Amino acid sequence: MEQLAEISTLIARHTGTDGQAMPIPGIRLLSSSVPTEPINGFYEPAFALVAQGAKRTMVGNRIFEYGAGQYLVVSLGLPIAGHVTTASHEEPYLAFRLSLNPPVIASLLLEASTANQSTSDPLGLAVSHASPEIIDAVIRLLRLIDRPEDLAILWPMLEREILWRLLTGEQGNSVRQIGLADSRLSQINRAIRWIRAHYAEIFRIDDLADIAGMSAASFHRHFRAITAMSPLQYQKQIRLQQARAWLIAESRDVASVGFAVGYESPSQFSREYRRLFGVPPGKDIVRLRSSPQPGLA
Repeated sequence: MEQLAEISTLIARHTGTDGQAMPIPGIRLLSSSVPTEPINGFYEPAFALVAQGAKRTMVGNRIFEYGAGQYLVVSLGLPIAGHVTTASHEEPYLAFRLSLNPPVIASLLLEASTANQSTSDPLGLAVSHASPEIIDAVIRLLRLIDRPEDLAILWPMLEREILWRLLTGEQGNSVRQIGLADSRLSQINRAIRWIRAHYAEIFRIDDLADIAGMSAASFHRHFRAITAMSPLQYQKQIRLQQARAWLIAESRDVASVGFAVGYESPSQFSREYRRLFGVPPGKDIVRLRSSPQPGLA
């Protein structure tokens, strides 16, 4: 597709063969010339369009595969494992990512009077085929990166256009709930923010439900529907990802890191770490620090 080829060229101009670039706050361009191992990370609300190559992403027990011409919408903070599955030096994986801005989405909903549309529980991550209108808006935005005078004026309008195309597209319900202060997604997000800030603490479902403004039964049901995991599973992934980041960045022993993220037993910490990342903490950190794969660490 000619439009995707142009997006690929524009992304590669800024990222090179392997790497990433943030030419504008809220915009990230990514490139990889090789398939990668699964990389665990935390995704904030975002729209990501693949221009070339393919990727596989897992949230909870759900697996999503998407490639050139498809886009991903993440509608709330989620611990996710993802890896590039199709990439080569001749045709690297290339992607565009835009952070989803709740105030801008809210203003679009108010102007268009669409705030009262369906608010059923969409999974916090979804994949769709990009419409020609979305692809065209992304191209026009990427063209502006090398023209800062135009970019300063036109960027807000292009951001609104992309968000509007998402709101009126297949994943409109997911994007819409980001902008609604009283949506279930916003209620669950309040509990998620608490878990992220207090991941080392023991919590009661009743307390999280109070934070979300829901009954305990309703909270648990909607949390699982939106995140594809239970609150406890969510906390566990946050703990283990934080532990991994500390082990990479600091010279701390495995046991002390396990205690710092909330585990009472070193053996339990190592067992659950291995279950998520595939290898025990010590071996994993040696592998990550020596890995030649771009972005793995």
